[in-house]
Amino acid sequence: MQKLTSELQRLYLLTGQQYGGQAIDLVSTDGLMRTLVIDFPKAAEEQHWARLCDVANALQTELGLPAPAVSVSGGECYRLWLSLARPIPEAQAKQFLALLHKAYFEDEPIDFGRNRVDLPPAQNRATGLWAAFVNPGMGGALAEDLGLEMAPPETAQAVFLEPLASITEEEFNQALATLRRKHDAAPAPSPATAPSSAERQDLLLRDATLEDIVRHLHAMGIEPTFRHVLKH
Repeated sequence: MQKLTSELQRLYLLTGQQYGGQAIDLVSTDGLMRTLVIDFPKAAEEQHWARLCDVANALQTELGLPAPAVSVSGGECYRLWLSLARPIPEAQAKQFLALLHKAYFEDEPIDFGRNRVDLPPAQNRATGLWAAFVNPGMGGALAEDLGLEMAPPETAQAVFLEPLASITEEEFNQALATLRRKHDAAPAPSPATAPSSAERQDLLLRDATLEDIVRHLHAMGIEPTFRHVLKH
Protein backbone atom coordinates (compact mmCIF):
# COMPACT_ATOMS: atom_id res chain seq x y z
CA MET A 1 0.00 0.00 0.00
CA GLN A 2 2.80 2.43 0.83
CA LYS A 3 4.33 2.16 -2.67
CA LEU A 4 0.97 2.60 -4.40
CA THR A 5 0.06 5.56 -2.19
CA SER A 6 3.43 7.13 -2.95
CA GLU A 7 2.88 6.80 -6.71
CA LEU A 8 -0.65 8.19 -6.53
CA GLN A 9 0.60 11.11 -4.47
CA ARG A 10 3.45 11.75 -6.91
CA LEU A 11 1.19 11.81 -9.95
CA TYR A 12 -2.40 12.70 -9.12
CA LEU A 13 -3.18 13.84 -5.59
CA LEU A 14 -3.39 17.48 -4.63
CA THR A 15 -1.62 18.79 -1.56
CA GLY A 16 -3.33 17.40 1.51
CA GLN A 17 -5.32 14.74 -0.36
CA GLN A 18 -5.20 11.12 0.78
CA TYR A 19 -5.91 7.96 -1.20
CA GLY A 20 -8.83 6.05 0.25
CA GLY A 21 -10.21 3.98 -2.61
CA GLN A 22 -12.88 6.55 -3.41
CA ALA A 23 -13.59 9.68 -5.43
CA ILE A 24 -11.14 12.56 -5.19
CA ASP A 25 -11.56 16.26 -5.92
CA LEU A 26 -9.84 17.31 -9.14
CA VAL A 27 -9.93 21.00 -8.18
CA SER A 28 -8.30 22.35 -5.02
CA THR A 29 -9.98 24.81 -2.68
CA ASP A 30 -7.99 27.60 -4.34
CA GLY A 31 -9.10 26.61 -7.85
CA LEU A 32 -6.08 24.63 -9.08
CA MET A 33 -5.90 21.32 -10.97
CA ARG A 34 -3.02 18.88 -11.44
CA THR A 35 -4.86 15.86 -12.90
CA LEU A 36 -6.74 15.78 -16.21
CA VAL A 37 -8.99 12.79 -16.81
CA ILE A 38 -10.51 11.92 -20.20
CA ASP A 39 -13.32 9.34 -20.51
CA PHE A 40 -13.93 7.08 -23.50
CA PRO A 41 -17.42 5.61 -22.96
CA LYS A 42 -18.17 2.10 -24.13
CA ALA A 43 -18.96 1.95 -27.86
CA ALA A 44 -19.75 -0.67 -30.49
CA GLU A 45 -16.96 -2.84 -31.92
CA GLU A 46 -14.51 -1.69 -29.24
CA GLN A 47 -14.26 1.77 -30.81
CA HIS A 48 -13.73 3.21 -27.32
CA TRP A 49 -10.38 1.41 -27.14
CA ALA A 50 -9.38 2.43 -30.66
CA ARG A 51 -10.18 6.07 -29.94
CA LEU A 52 -8.30 6.03 -26.64
CA CYS A 53 -5.23 4.67 -28.47
CA ASP A 54 -5.47 7.40 -31.11
CA VAL A 55 -5.67 10.17 -28.50
CA ALA A 56 -2.98 8.71 -26.25
CA ASN A 57 -0.58 8.36 -29.16
CA ALA A 58 -1.33 11.90 -30.37
CA LEU A 59 -0.55 13.26 -26.90
CA GLN A 60 2.93 11.80 -27.23
CA THR A 61 3.80 12.04 -30.93
CA GLU A 62 2.10 15.33 -31.82
CA LEU A 63 2.09 17.24 -28.53
CA GLY A 64 5.33 15.91 -27.03
CA LEU A 65 3.79 14.91 -23.70
CA PRO A 66 4.73 11.96 -21.47
CA ALA A 67 2.74 8.75 -21.75
CA PRO A 68 -0.58 8.97 -19.86
CA ALA A 69 -1.88 6.29 -17.53
CA VAL A 70 -4.78 4.13 -18.71
CA SER A 71 -7.56 2.81 -16.49
CA VAL A 72 -10.91 1.07 -16.64
CA SER A 73 -13.67 2.72 -14.65
CA GLY A 74 -15.35 -0.44 -13.40
CA GLY A 75 -18.02 -0.68 -16.05
CA GLU A 76 -18.64 2.51 -18.04
CA CYS A 77 -15.49 3.67 -19.80
CA TYR A 78 -11.77 3.70 -20.33
CA ARG A 79 -9.90 6.68 -18.90
CA LEU A 80 -6.69 8.50 -19.73
CA TRP A 81 -4.92 10.18 -16.81
CA LEU A 82 -2.64 13.17 -17.41
CA SER A 83 -0.51 14.35 -14.50
CA LEU A 84 0.80 17.91 -14.21
CA ALA A 85 4.04 18.54 -12.35
CA ARG A 86 2.61 21.82 -11.02
CA PRO A 87 -1.09 22.56 -10.51
CA ILE A 88 -2.59 25.12 -12.87
CA PRO A 89 -5.77 27.25 -12.72
CA GLU A 90 -8.95 25.28 -13.41
CA ALA A 91 -9.87 27.55 -16.33
CA GLN A 92 -6.53 26.90 -18.05
CA ALA A 93 -6.80 23.15 -17.49
CA LYS A 94 -10.29 23.03 -18.96
CA GLN A 95 -9.25 25.21 -21.88
CA PHE A 96 -6.55 22.64 -22.63
CA LEU A 97 -9.11 19.82 -22.46
CA ALA A 98 -11.48 21.74 -24.73
CA LEU A 99 -8.80 22.27 -27.37
CA LEU A 100 -7.68 18.65 -27.07
CA HIS A 101 -11.29 17.53 -27.49
CA LYS A 102 -11.77 19.68 -30.59
CA ALA A 103 -8.52 18.49 -32.16
CA TYR A 104 -8.73 14.75 -31.60
CA PHE A 105 -12.10 13.42 -30.43
CA GLU A 106 -14.73 16.09 -31.03
CA ASP A 107 -17.39 13.48 -31.83
CA GLU A 108 -17.02 11.94 -28.35
CA PRO A 109 -18.88 13.34 -25.30
CA ILE A 110 -16.83 15.07 -22.62
CA ASP A 111 -17.88 16.48 -19.24
CA PHE A 112 -16.07 19.78 -18.76
CA GLY A 113 -17.83 20.40 -15.46
CA ARG A 114 -16.69 17.25 -13.66
CA ASN A 115 -14.63 18.03 -10.57
CA ARG A 116 -14.59 14.59 -8.89
CA VAL A 117 -13.51 11.16 -10.13
CA ASP A 118 -12.87 7.71 -8.67
CA LEU A 119 -9.14 7.19 -8.25
CA PRO A 120 -8.14 3.57 -8.98
CA PRO A 121 -8.05 1.08 -7.52
CA ALA A 122 -11.63 1.57 -6.33
CA GLN A 123 -14.82 -0.46 -6.50
CA ASN A 124 -17.53 0.95 -8.74
CA ARG A 125 -20.58 1.18 -6.52
CA ALA A 126 -23.00 0.86 -9.46
CA THR A 127 -21.51 -2.28 -11.03
CA GLY A 128 -19.52 -3.95 -8.27
CA LEU A 129 -16.52 -4.15 -10.63
CA TRP A 130 -13.17 -2.60 -9.81
CA ALA A 131 -11.70 0.46 -11.43
CA ALA A 132 -8.00 -0.15 -12.01
CA PHE A 133 -4.98 1.13 -13.86
CA VAL A 134 -4.05 -1.27 -16.66
CA ASN A 135 -1.06 -2.08 -18.81
CA PRO A 136 -1.64 0.22 -21.82
CA GLY A 137 -0.41 -2.37 -24.30
CA MET A 138 -3.09 -4.83 -23.22
CA GLY A 139 -6.02 -2.71 -22.12
CA GLY A 140 -8.00 -3.84 -25.15
CA ALA A 141 -8.58 -7.17 -23.44
CA LEU A 142 -10.94 -5.38 -21.03
CA ALA A 143 -12.96 -3.55 -23.68
CA GLU A 144 -16.15 -5.46 -22.90
CA ASP A 145 -16.33 -5.37 -19.08
CA LEU A 146 -14.26 -2.22 -18.46
CA GLY A 147 -13.58 -3.42 -14.93
CA LEU A 148 -12.12 -6.22 -12.83
CA GLU A 149 -14.14 -8.72 -10.83
CA MET A 150 -11.62 -8.66 -7.99
CA ALA A 151 -9.53 -5.91 -6.44
CA PRO A 152 -6.24 -5.61 -8.37
CA PRO A 153 -3.00 -6.29 -6.49
CA GLU A 154 -1.65 -3.01 -5.16
CA THR A 155 1.89 -3.97 -6.16
CA ALA A 156 0.85 -4.36 -9.80
CA GLN A 157 -0.98 -1.01 -9.72
CA ALA A 158 2.15 0.69 -8.42
CA VAL A 159 4.26 -0.98 -11.12
CA PHE A 160 2.02 0.44 -13.86
CA LEU A 161 2.42 3.97 -12.43
CA GLU A 162 6.11 3.89 -11.56
CA PRO A 163 7.52 4.63 -15.06
CA LEU A 164 5.10 7.50 -15.72
CA ALA A 165 6.17 11.13 -15.59
CA SER A 166 4.23 14.31 -14.91
CA ILE A 167 3.87 16.98 -17.58
CA THR A 168 6.30 19.81 -16.92
CA GLU A 169 5.27 23.45 -17.17
CA GLU A 170 7.32 23.82 -20.37
CA GLU A 171 5.77 20.71 -21.95
CA PHE A 172 2.27 21.88 -21.07
CA ASN A 173 2.80 25.37 -22.50
CA GLN A 174 4.24 23.96 -25.73
CA ALA A 175 1.36 21.50 -26.09
CA LEU A 176 -1.19 24.25 -25.39
CA ALA A 177 0.43 26.45 -28.05
CA THR A 178 0.33 23.56 -30.54
CA LEU A 179 -3.36 22.98 -29.84
CA ARG A 180 -4.11 26.69 -30.27
CA ARG A 181 -2.35 26.66 -33.65
CA LYS A 182 -4.35 23.59 -34.65
CA HIS A 183 -7.55 25.35 -33.65
CA ASP A 184 -6.68 28.56 -35.51
CA ALA A 185 -5.42 26.84 -38.67
CA ALA A 186 -7.95 23.98 -38.63
CA PRO A 187 -5.77 21.83 -40.96
CA ALA A 188 -7.12 18.79 -42.73
CA PRO A 189 -6.28 15.51 -40.98
CA SER A 190 -3.04 13.98 -42.21
CA PRO A 191 -2.22 10.27 -42.34
CA ALA A 192 -0.62 8.97 -39.17
CA THR A 193 3.08 8.23 -39.36
CA ALA A 194 4.17 4.87 -38.05
CA PRO A 195 6.24 5.34 -34.87
CA SER A 196 9.82 4.16 -34.74
CA SER A 197 10.72 1.12 -32.67
CA ALA A 198 12.08 3.42 -29.94
CA GLU A 199 8.88 5.48 -29.87
CA ARG A 200 6.70 2.38 -29.88
CA GLN A 201 7.87 1.43 -26.39
CA ASP A 202 5.86 4.30 -24.91
CA LEU A 203 2.86 4.17 -27.25
CA LEU A 204 -0.35 2.27 -26.75
CA LEU A 205 -0.77 -0.92 -28.75
CA ARG A 206 -4.25 -1.78 -29.95
CA ASP A 207 -3.55 -5.50 -30.18
CA ALA A 208 -1.66 -7.93 -27.98
CA THR A 209 -0.88 -11.60 -28.41
CA LEU A 210 -2.74 -14.15 -26.31
CA GLU A 211 0.49 -14.93 -24.49
CA ASP A 212 1.01 -11.24 -23.69
CA ILE A 213 -2.44 -10.97 -22.18
CA VAL A 214 -2.11 -14.16 -20.12
CA ARG A 215 1.20 -12.93 -18.66
CA HIS A 216 -0.33 -9.53 -17.94
CA LEU A 217 -3.37 -10.97 -16.18
CA HIS A 218 -1.28 -13.41 -14.16
CA ALA A 219 0.89 -10.49 -13.02
CA MET A 220 -2.29 -8.87 -11.70
CA GLY A 221 -3.36 -12.04 -9.91
CA ILE A 222 -6.19 -12.71 -12.38
CA GLU A 223 -6.94 -16.07 -13.97
CA PRO A 224 -8.12 -15.39 -17.55
CA THR A 225 -11.48 -16.76 -18.65
CA PHE A 226 -10.99 -16.07 -22.40
CA ARG A 227 -14.40 -14.51 -22.75
CA HIS A 228 -13.07 -11.74 -25.00
CA VAL A 229 -12.26 -12.14 -28.67
CA LEU A 230 -9.25 -10.21 -29.90
CA LYS A 231 -9.35 -8.80 -33.42
CA HIS A 232 -6.21 -8.81 -35.49
